[in-house]
Formats: sequence, structure tokens, C-alpha cells
Amino acid sequence: MLPHERAKRDMAEARVRTTIDVEQVRNLLFGGQSKWDTHARLLRVVSQDPVFDKSERPFLARKDRYKRAISMTNRIYELRDIHGWSIAETAEALDLIDEELPIHLSSATFDPVFMDQCGPYLREKYGELVVNRGIQGTYLQTELAHGSDVASLETTATYIPEAKEFEVHSPTLTSTKWWAGAAGRTATHGVVQAQLILPGGKSMGPHLFLVQLRSLDDHRLLPGIVMGDIGPKALGGYTTVDNGFARFDHVRISHENMLSAFSQVTEDGRYVKPPHAKLSYGGMMVVRSLLVGKGAWVMAKAATVSIRYCTVRRQGGRSTDGLERQVITYPGVYYRLLPVLSHAYIFIILGQSLLEQMAVMNKQLATGDASMVSEMHLTSCALKILATTMGAQDAETTRRAMGGHGYSEFAAVGRYYANFLPTTTYEGDNFVLDLQIVRGALKAYKSLQSSSFSVNAVAQLPPSSAYLRFLLPQFTTKLSEPDWTDPTQVVVLLERRASAMVGYRAETTDIDASMDNRVSKATIDAYLSVRVRELIESLPQILQPREASVVSKLYTLTLLTLVESGLVDILSFDLLPQNPGDDPCRGLRATINALCTELLPEVIGLTDAFGFTDWELDSALGVHDGSVYEQLWARAQKEPLNAEEPVDGYEQFVKPMLRRGQLLSGTRGERSKL
Repeated sequence: MLPHERAKRDMAEARVRTTIDVEQVRNLLFGGQSKWDTHARLLRVVSQDPVFDKSERPFLARKDRYKRAISMTNRIYELRDIHGWSIAETAEALDLIDEELPIHLSSATFDPVFMDQCGPYLREKYGELVVNRGIQGTYLQTELAHGSDVASLETTATYIPEAKEFEVHSPTLTSTKWWAGAAGRTATHGVVQAQLILPGGKSMGPHLFLVQLRSLDDHRLLPGIVMGDIGPKALGGYTTVDNGFARFDHVRISHENMLSAFSQVTEDGRYVKPPHAKLSYGGMMVVRSLLVGKGAWVMAKAATVSIRYCTVRRQGGRSTDGLERQVITYPGVYYRLLPVLSHAYIFIILGQSLLEQMAVMNKQLATGDASMVSEMHLTSCALKILATTMGAQDAETTRRAMGGHGYSEFAAVGRYYANFLPTTTYEGDNFVLDLQIVRGALKAYKSLQSSSFSVNAVAQLPPSSAYLRFLLPQFTTKLSEPDWTDPTQVVVLLERRASAMVGYRAETTDIDASMDNRVSKATIDAYLSVRVRELIESLPQILQPREASVVSKLYTLTLLTLVESGLVDILSFDLLPQNPGDDPCRGLRATINALCTELLPEVIGLTDAFGFTDWELDSALGVHDGSVYEQLWARAQKEPLNAEEPVDGYEQFVKPMLRRGQLLSGTRGERSKL
């Protein structure tokens, strides 16, 4: 049997080995059969429409990619009208497009911030236009010289009471708005973050203002506004998005264009403070929370492509059937890939849960109740850090696991990585968010310290800092090696690590430069581990026993790899018993390997449960039937460089170079026979 025929048989046999009910697990990931049915219905419509054909995409120049992106966006809204899709269905249809669009960033940033904070006047005037894309929005916050440090933004919005207008101005080069998605060429309106200046010159800090940027008649820039695209991004990512710059030269806007749901300026220039300082946080926390689910599905795609390819790729030593070994059977491969699969499952579920919690918080905020804000801020920061950091790392891990073919554009995983990578820095750079996590942990520690670490005070700890209970004597027990197959014991170890590190950080002034990042990781790992244990405990109520057992092992794998990644601090704080000459981590790694080998027969079923079609993955190496070699060959034939023989440029450059080299080498006679 030829290798390409063997590959398809290997994929079919891998599916036969799967013992789980794939549809049952798929419904877990999608939140039920009805949600899957909606997803499948939308997918059929979009994938069968020629506007969304992907076959020529790898060979298009950037201008053509951008034009194709706005064409696809327009087509989604045409399909919405044809099929009567709801707002939620339209949003899901947009998300089926596997590349970033200008409207994606508009939907993720402009829409929620505007709708959450616009106030009744702007909602009445612009609400339907936003929903129906009668205007296109962009969120203008980041500047050339300021990103995460929002308090130091330089753009100003000065109120002029006699005109009942704000004057929006960019006073310096470094106050130029930068990176805003859709700002370069697409957006007609922007929510601008600017320093509010009251009459008399008093600054009230950054506030939000709606500014029209382009004419709704001919899309030309309005007077006093300079905008454009900032240029190509790293690694070819976000090719289709017109991330832009914007400068304002004393641009006047109406008094009503201040987003005034929480804070306001009266017509005569008096400032009205919000009833609670944190009421304006909701919109941006939702944006951050959306990245958790986004990261999860990137992990899912990357894991699916790599696991499928490594299942059909045979290379190296002989297996029991006399053939070269399937790459997925090498410990060095499955030890890397199965944790990625585990991360995808966990963050898909946690992403859904986080958005549900955010919806509850926003309802409370609408009534002036900000009781959930502090905890949800820390939770959204923690999960955003984890999902985006892991998502980027996992995509690159899966690409490298595929060897040389993984570097091909046709593998798709490099594209996943390039487009997902910026999430680690936008909506809060992860290293900056680490510091916020540490501040939250130290605040909780000091609160406990002021109450002499009383039991009552510990009982009041929120979930994000519940690990601090291990600072109480009654929670300090004699150390022993955990039963690594018991999630509860593993979670306790991760919580003890977090409490020890926060206590050390709070009481020590002489700390090394990496301490805050390590403390942040320890506390986030502890929080995640508790959530994972809760997921494991819920499985018997959701799945049948066989499926619950397999998914439980997958979740446990993440718990163990969290311990493995934190071993330096776990051992530094003497949290595992260490006998001279013994390896205290041998049992941990043996258990990880045992879990991986138990899960190996199920991995194709577990990846099939994501429900991806070949159109969604757009990967020659991740095709459902395993025909990877045929796919690579077919796609290479479409390369425009292959269209001419000899290649364009031969006569002008290649031929004279060859002739010169031959003459210098003293070659005479019939060159074609050399």
C-alpha cells in the first residue's frame, strides 16, 4: 500500500479505536444540541457561498485581502437579511470566517463600549445604526506613546460651554491614536478615549467621546481629521485588518457626544461624577472575557490539525505492523500535543461560563450595583492571561510537532498563530495584567493580616484568593507526595504554592526581578485548578460514564502539567517531600505519561468533537479523511510562481547570472548538457 493510501487508512482506523460518543462530547463543548444545530445551520450557509471560498487566499496581496474581507463582511449582512438571522446568529456567522476582519474588532470593542456607556441620547440616535451596520465603529484608545497606561493618554477633549461643544485635539505626535482596528480605511465613527478638560483647564482624566470620522455620503475624512493604515503586522498576521492611526486638529463635537451613561458634563460645564467609580469597567471586561473563548478555539483548531497529521504521518523506527511508526505514538510528540487538547476543552467551557458571569455583572451595574466588579476584574484578567498566553504557545507547539510541513502556509497553524499572537498584548498586555493580579493578591493578604488571619476573615475570601486559607495553621498539614490521580490533592498543592509565594512576596523586600510574574502565575494556576476540579466533578451529571471518564482524564492532564510547569517554585518552597537521592517529581511525570497513553486511542474522537469541517480548518494537514499528501500536492499546483515556464525574471536576472558564472568557470560548448 502506498504511503498516501496508508494515511487515509490510518485515519479511518484511528476513528474506529475511539470509544467515546463523539456527538455527546460535542454537545458538551457547544452547550447543547440546539446550539450545535444552530452552528451547523449557519456553517452550511456560509461555507457553501462562493464569496467565502478560500482556495486563492494564500496567494493574494494585502490590498486584495482587505477588499475580500469587506466583501465577506457585506455578504454576511446580506445573508442575515435573506435568512432572517438574529443578532446572535449574525455574530456567530461572522465568527465562522477564520481570519480577522475590520468588523471583528468593531464588534469586540466599539460595540460593547458604546452600547454599555453611550447614555440615552446617543443610544436613541445611533443604537440601531450600530446594530445594523449603518455606521462602522472603531475604538480609539491606544496612542503612539501610551497603551496600557490609560491615565497618561495625551489626546484632549476640552469643553467649551458657550458653544456647548467639546474640542477633541491631538496636541503632540505621540498623542496620535495608533493600532485601532478598522480605523485605517473602514470606520465612519470612533469612540475616542481623551482627557476631559473642564472650563478653567481642570483635567478630569480619560473619558469617552463619540466622533464622526468619515462622511456617510462618500466616506471621505471629515475636516480636522487625519487617518490611515499603520502598515503590515508581524508574521503576516491581521493582514485583512486596517489597524489605523488618527489625529485630531481641534475637532468640534456636540456636548451630547460624550458617552454619559455614568459620568457627565452639564451644559454649563459642571462635572457629574458616576455613582460608583467602577461603573464604566463593564464593557472592557467583556472584551477581555471574549478572548478566553477565542483562545480556546484557536487551541482546538491547532490541536485538531496537528493530532490528525501526526496520526497519519509515519516516520522513523518500525512499529509492530512492520511500517514506520505513526508520529503521534512517540512520547516526545504526544507529551506535547495532548495538553494542548486539554487546554482547548477547559477554556471553551470556562469561556462560556465567564461570559455568563459578565452578563450577570452588567445587569447589576445597570442598577448601580458594583459588588461583582473587583472579583470579575481579577477573574477576567487571570483567564485572559492564561488563554492568550497558552493559546499562542500551544499554536506554536502544535506547528513544531508537525515537523517541516508544519511551516507551510497550507498547514494553517502558522496562520492561526500569527493572527492570535497580538491578543497577548491588546486589551491589557499580559505582563501588565500580571501586576494587577499581584496587587489583588497582596491586597487580600494584607486584609487577612489585619484581621490576624482569623477563620472568619478567611471564610470571606472570594474565589480568586481562596488559596490564602493555607496560611492558617489548621490548613498546614504534614507534607506528603500527592496521589497524582486525585484532582483534589493536586489542587491543594497548587493552592499551597500560591499562598506560600504571596506570603513571601508580601513579607520580603529583597525580591528578584521575576518574582511578580511568578507570583501571578502561581495565583492564576491555583484559581484555574479549582475551576478544573469543579469541571471534573460536574462531568458525571453531564456525560455518560465512559465519556465522563475520558474527559476527566483530559482535564486532569492540565492539572498535572500546571504542577510540572511550577516545579521550580514548588520545590523552592519545599512543598513536596524530598529525600536525598530521590527524584520528587518522578511520580508526577509517570502519571502524566500514563494519562497520555490512556488518552491516545481517544484523541481523534476528542478532536472530532470540536465539529470542525475541512472548510473551517482550511488545512492540508488537518483534513478529516487523512489525505494530507494529496492536499499538499493539489494546493502547491495553484502557486502563481508555477504558472510560467521559465519563470518571470529568468531572462532579466537568472539567465545573465548563469551565463556570467559559466564564463568565469571557463565552461564552453553545450551548456544545456552540463
